[in-house]
Amino acid sequence: MAARKPTFILCFDFDGTLIHPDSDPVFHPTLGQMIQQLRGQGAAWVINTGRSLAQTLQGLAQHGIYMEPDFIIAQECDIYKPGLFSKWTDYGGWNRQARKAHDRFVKDHQASLNAIREMVKSQTNASFLEGDAGELGIVSSTEDEMDMIATFIDTHASQFPDIGYQRNSIYLRFSHSSYSKGTALSELARLLGLDAARCFAAGDNHNDLSMLDPRHARMIATPGNGLPPIKAHVLKYGGFVATKPASEGMMEALGHYFGGQA
Repeated sequence: MAARKPTFILCFDFDGTLIHPDSDPVFHPTLGQMIQQLRGQGAAWVINTGRSLAQTLQGLAQHGIYMEPDFIIAQECDIYKPGLFSKWTDYGGWNRQARKAHDRFVKDHQASLNAIREMVKSQTNASFLEGDAGELGIVSSTEDEMDMIATFIDTHASQFPDIGYQRNSIYLRFSHSSYSKGTALSELARLLGLDAARCFAAGDNHNDLSMLDPRHARMIATPGNGLPPIKAHVLKYGGFVATKPASEGMMEALGHYFGGQA
């Protein structure tokens, strides 16, 4: 576990940032050692992912990462902390607020959501998905197709700022725009008595952009396999672009920001 009162946050996306299926190893053990060393110096280790909580825990076990994070932000929004016997629970009231906001978002924007659903059905080969718990998403056939769909959604979001979405490759999930990887990171920092200057964040894909933002983290990075728009964004804000992929790139990033400590 981290120090009783963390003094800074290390926040990583999971797929493509901490792990990479095409890398050998998928997760470099030296990165784990660096994270552990920084935890001993006051860091809280956070995984901030589009995966569900259960999928995140499964992924950690699958790839032999037996260090338990101090916090997990799941589905790009919900903040969890480990409890007794590793039972993960909501941390603060944020998750409850986010779920209420999502329900309100769906109710308030039926007209726009219907228009987007019809556009997807009539003009693309993508699928519009609806879950039992009110989740709404889209899976496209190509990234270019998703670019087109996202542009169409943006025309509605420009009129209704509450309309938000989390995109990763050909997958998109709708959300209230106030609840994202970035705002969840800032809320976690607030709960810990920290601010953006004490936050490191790293990610490789579109849904990571919200946390790779100076409002939420002043130390930002992307691995060598980060998408070109993500690399351009990180450079724009003075962040660090690694040369190596995933966990090896994160070793470079931690060396860059915490070289005197890690």
